[in-house]
Amino acid sequence: MRKEHKPLFVLRFLARCNQFYVERFLRPQFDHLGAKPAVAKPRTVQVFGHNIQAGNFLHLISSKQQPVRLTTWSGRNQQGRISIGDYCLIAPGVVINSAVAITLGNNCMLATDVMIADSDWHGIYNRVRPYKCDGEVVLGNNVWVGLRSIIGKGVHIGDNSIIGAGSVVTKSIPANCIAAGNPAKVVKQLDPSKRMVTREYLFNPEVRLGKNIRDYDNNQQQLDEFMFAQNSFSGWLRATLKPTKND
Repeated sequence: MRKEHKPLFVLRFLARCNQFYVERFLRPQFDHLGAKPAVAKPRTVQVFGHNIQAGNFLHLISSKQQPVRLTTWSGRNQQGRISIGDYCLIAPGVVINSAVAITLGNNCMLATDVMIADSDWHGIYNRVRPYKCDGEVVLGNNVWVGLRSIIGKGVHIGDNSIIGAGSVVTKSIPANCIAAGNPAKVVKQLDPSKRMVTREYLFNPEVRLGKNIRDYDNNQQQLDEFMFAQNSFSGWLRATLKPTKND
């Protein structure tokens, strides 16, 4: 089916069930998880290890086929850490593995199948001794990492920079630029004087439209009512059991 046929009351019930799962089962897996996380298919999110924390309005889009995976590894005198800022978006299939420290600033966006690791996990010559080839990874504020990019150990990416799809980032990238390729290199400079609209704009009513505007939850509710209020239970059953080309 190409349309959402579930009636509004069913969508709201499923959303409440989803949020219950996030609060009851997913939140305890983080050392800290900020306010109002939005998680698609939270049962598929995989969180392993300690020292994993995320800020407010985290948006995780996970799926059975492309789960989001956050992993920290511990070893002798070493413990990985993952720190994710406010208003970040993490798309399906993103994998973040830390043996030292990986930090994402506020408003970062990681596209589908992005991989970030702060370690090579094994040495060039001694391949049975882990955690000796590592370096902290830092993404500044408002960094956008494109589809299927790989970010390796020791990389720092400056504020507002964009990593092109399919890039392999082995060296640090400065702020306010676009980098792409394998290995990734700067291909364009951004104008830092231009106003940068970040994901915070979506969630902060004072930033968006002034203090008298309703908060994000109410606006989302109004949007759902506009889009799905006409959906009926009988129409949902009909589209499920006997779909047509118009569904």
